[in-house]
Amino acid sequence: MSKGTLFDKVWALHTVGTLPSGQTQLFVGLHLVHEVTSPQAFAMLRERGLTVAFPYRTVATVDHIVPTDNQARPFADTLAEEMIRNLEQNCADFGIRFNNIGSGKQGIVHVIAPEQGLTQPGMVVACGDSHTSTHGAFGAISFGIGTSQVRDVLASQTLAITKPKVRRVEVNGPLPTGVYAKDVVLHIIRKLGVKGGVGYAYEYAGSTFEAMSMEERMTVCNMSIEGGARCGYVNPDAVTFNYLRGRDFAPQEDQWDAAVQWWSSLASDADAEYDDVVIFDAADIPPTVTWGITPGQGIGVTETVPTLDDMDESDRSIAAEAYNYMDLAPGQAIAGTKIDVCFIGSCTNGRLSDLQEAAKVATGHHVADGIKAFVVPGSEQVKQQAEEQGLDKIFTAAGFEWREAGCSMCLAMNPDKLTGNQISASSSNRNFKGRQGSASGRTLLMSPAMVAAAAIAGRVADVRELIKH
Repeated sequence: MSKGTLFDKVWALHTVGTLPSGQTQLFVGLHLVHEVTSPQAFAMLRERGLTVAFPYRTVATVDHIVPTDNQARPFADTLAEEMIRNLEQNCADFGIRFNNIGSGKQGIVHVIAPEQGLTQPGMVVACGDSHTSTHGAFGAISFGIGTSQVRDVLASQTLAITKPKVRRVEVNGPLPTGVYAKDVVLHIIRKLGVKGGVGYAYEYAGSTFEAMSMEERMTVCNMSIEGGARCGYVNPDAVTFNYLRGRDFAPQEDQWDAAVQWWSSLASDADAEYDDVVIFDAADIPPTVTWGITPGQGIGVTETVPTLDDMDESDRSIAAEAYNYMDLAPGQAIAGTKIDVCFIGSCTNGRLSDLQEAAKVATGHHVADGIKAFVVPGSEQVKQQAEEQGLDKIFTAAGFEWREAGCSMCLAMNPDKLTGNQISASSSNRNFKGRQGSASGRTLLMSPAMVAAAAIAGRVADVRELIKH
């Protein structure tokens, strides 16, 4: 049983009680809602004559269903329009802060909360979205929850949950050229498996994570769920504090020093005990591309699609399914795989630094003929900052489309979709069958810089070839 970790400390501080089921009733400091999983939850409140217990602890935005090319209201998609109207009404009725389109603060829920300083160390964060693990980058423990749990948090500000074990995932050393945070987390999932984290919270530690920016740490924590972990986090440090200072909802100057002192005390003790420890060397991590239909089916860009003999027997069935669906053969080189669509964005890789790295690759080059390539900022604020730096002009000059903020083609609950059996180079988080809007569409996950390289080459390419000059 873990002891002395940040996870243990934050869990204890937020424990309201132990339920008859054996689960913990955990207080939720920040609850984030969006238009997809909240309508039914609000309806259930009304059916029971309940209200929102602490409206100021819930913050809403619209992200999944918003179009990124034309956001004029009403939306052309009548269902999308109904969903946003529902959220607008619910927020007005229950007194919840809503970051709507045009406010300057709208965007993907896991982008706007950090950039506004809403997410802070020591919090328990919940949201009806699986990638809520993103917020663990701040030294918070954060959970994606279902619609009935959204209802419970709205009504009681608490969550019934079983405490997971804690695994320390340590990565040490500087990242090689052309290797990014996305490659780190894809490598971890490749090695530990998509079910390897079941029953665990992941504590990301080691010199590699210590050297990462907050946005890089968010990328890694975002995909914890893809490795089966309940959540993932990084201990708060000077990088965390420097990011938060001066943001809208962060402690102000007269409270700042006390906040930093308390946040620092939450970090895992030097002699903390973990349920498991795994260690990786950053030097062993290559630019990584997924070849299959789970985020764990990843390989280095210079590697070949593995054969059944290369893998554990338990992985062979899903691998055989992936060969067939992806139309890739065992032993085939992943580099050179033809691409139809290139998507840069999502809650995993739609932040300013992601766009900056992709723009470095795009500068002086042009998207290959026949390739649809587009860039979707993770929030209105990211879009504004990127435009102030001229990134939009770099992308458009290179033949990319520059879009408005939203989830876009990450999950295709909006007009941004693959068609037919198109294959996508995507900076998003999931490569499941049909994930990007077509039942036969195929997705290769990679870093934003690698997506930009693929767009320029028209096929999977090694970004190191473009950035070495």
